[in-house]
Amino acid sequence: QVQLVESGGGLVQAGGSLRLSCAASGRTFSRYAMGWFRQAPGKEREFVATITWSGGSTYYADSVKGRFTISRDNAKNTVYLQMNNLKQEDTAVYYCAAAFGVRLTLKRSEYDYWGQGTQVTVSS
Repeated sequence: QVQLVESGGGLVQAGGSLRLSCAASGRTFSRYAMGWFRQAPGKEREFVATITWSGGSTYYADSVKGRFTISRDNAKNTVYLQMNNLKQEDTAVYYCAAAFGVRLTLKRSEYDYWGQGTQVTVSS
């Protein structure tokens, strides 16, 4: 079992930055690929970014490429999402997730554990 707790969300103006954190506890964190997803009101949850267990490889949705950076610190059992140049369309609840036994995945169905989410609101 893995417990995930996100933090760092909030209200920011367009063009601003936020850093989300996801603290993990339970089973060995370093054995999981980690991902960030988001869900805007009335929309499906969508993939944002993912990182391998070692942190050596990452992959991003086209909508955030060049603006967001995913990273992890296995010694702290934490994964981060640095979000720069935020846009109004980035407004959503952001969720971190853990996938055991996969190297890197965009598929929501392949993630085994989810956090409760943190709200990010970008104003004009």
